[in-house]
Amino acid sequence: MSDQNILEVRDLNVAYGGIKAVKGISFDVPKGEVVTLIGANGAGKSSTLRSICGLVRPSSGSIRLNGEEIAGKTPEVIVSKHITMVPEGRRVFADLTVLENLKIGAYLRKDALDDDLAWVYDLFPRLKERSWQLAGTLSGGEQQMLAIGRALMSRPDLIMMDEPSLGLAPIVVQGVFDIIREINRQGKTILLVEQNANMALHAAHHGYVMEVGTITMSGTGRELADDESVKAAYLGKSRKA
Repeated sequence: MSDQNILEVRDLNVAYGGIKAVKGISFDVPKGEVVTLIGANGAGKSSTLRSICGLVRPSSGSIRLNGEEIAGKTPEVIVSKHITMVPEGRRVFADLTVLENLKIGAYLRKDALDDDLAWVYDLFPRLKERSWQLAGTLSGGEQQMLAIGRALMSRPDLIMMDEPSLGLAPIVVQGVFDIIREINRQGKTILLVEQNANMALHAAHHGYVMEVGTITMSGTGRELADDESVKAAYLGKSRKA
């Protein structure tokens, strides 16, 4: 385990019955960076995240978090290792208030929450304005803010985000990625799964392209954003003549 990597995945395989969703992939997430997995729907990106956080048991392979093997451990054990996920679709608790949702994110903590609540409210002033509002009445963008804020309340070393831009208007998506950059600037390490390759690559230090369960390309975010094959496949830009 490199001192510079918070997460190291090696030869990871994930299968659902006889269907292989992830086929022997390896990648690193250095401390303090944003790393993104991009690819089409069904490429195996979300299955990779689900295996890291324990929701799916890998068929084989190694997942090391801060040097500790976590592959195959339960979600309860893994979340206690200071890793958290912002799930696809946000999945806020609709019948609870914004404040109650945020406190749920800190359910493993025994210390005072005031400083972290203040930090989340500083990042998301709208959540402070709506702290007593039921989460189910928030807009899609506000719910995404809440899902990210809830994850931050656990004081994670690594935040994984699964499709944070899904279903959001373009102007809201820009705001979400601005927040991702700000959270990273304040020291948080982020593993980002995202179909919006353009936004993801411009936010990431390093990226991996996934296709049908395998990693086919890797590089810095800028290198991949400038690559002609990536432009053609994921950025809606045709190759140069």
